[in-house]
Amino acid sequence: MKPNLALVATVLAGSIFAQAPEYGPAKGTLVIQGGGADVGTGIFETFVNKAGGLDAKIVVVPTAGGNRTPDRNIRVYKEQVLASWKKRGATNVWMLHTHDPKVADTEEFAKILRDANGVWFNGGRQWNIVDSYAGTLTLQEFHKVLERGGVIGGSSAGATIQGDYLVRGAIAGSEIVMTPEPEHEHGFAFLRRVAIDQHINTRNRWDDLMSVIRKYPNLLGIGLSEGTAIVVTGDRFEVIGKWKVAVHDNTRLYQPWEKPYYVLGPGDVYNMKTRTIEKYGTGSPVPPPVIKAK
Repeated sequence: MKPNLALVATVLAGSIFAQAPEYGPAKGTLVIQGGGADVGTGIFETFVNKAGGLDAKIVVVPTAGGNRTPDRNIRVYKEQVLASWKKRGATNVWMLHTHDPKVADTEEFAKILRDANGVWFNGGRQWNIVDSYAGTLTLQEFHKVLERGGVIGGSSAGATIQGDYLVRGAIAGSEIVMTPEPEHEHGFAFLRRVAIDQHINTRNRWDDLMSVIRKYPNLLGIGLSEGTAIVVTGDRFEVIGKWKVAVHDNTRLYQPWEKPYYVLGPGDVYNMKTRTIEKYGTGSPVPPPVIKAK
């Protein structure tokens, strides 16, 4: 009996569609750090390994640090931005920065991303990143880095921008958890259906995502401590680094005396789709892995 090729194609297509992640990228990896230093946490090493090693092409985006500042000496600024990367052995690292979305929407500006293996967003204020890159060709190219199997990472504001809802997007101040500014409500959704907060330990922000989840119960809230990151592949993430991650899950039933979130530590693996902890880690920082050659 000859197979029904149309039926086979339909079944295969349905199978592929069913397996597509709902939260993280279908290909590639996200490394999302809650701010602070990464020395001794394995975060830098993990990001570089995912990119392909110290000689992989890495593009650093410092725009969160200020995109409305006066014109500066770009050469000096570039040296400052890339210095720490070069000091740690990265040999093919580049800076991407503009305050002007019209520039970010040009082929000339965005082409540096076409063969990038990794992109890292520095900290600052996340609305700066939105104002420069939202709706541009550059944003499309960020997503294509993941589609090619690359890695996108970031710390502090560079963590929050990776989510769907943009926590602390208000220009008026980072203490405003939910912005009244519609143009600053949305991140770049590398990690979909998620709101990301950072510095939750040092700035006592453990409870701050509660208001977001109450208003948007379909979202998953992820709060990150400093020196701590989640490594996202598909619908799962693993906690790495020094301390804790708070997961705000509106689908979980809590006792009245509990906080409406639970806390994960290094080595814990969480499935965002099933809202379950798939593996418990040691609770200790993961030793920095050996950086592989490309």
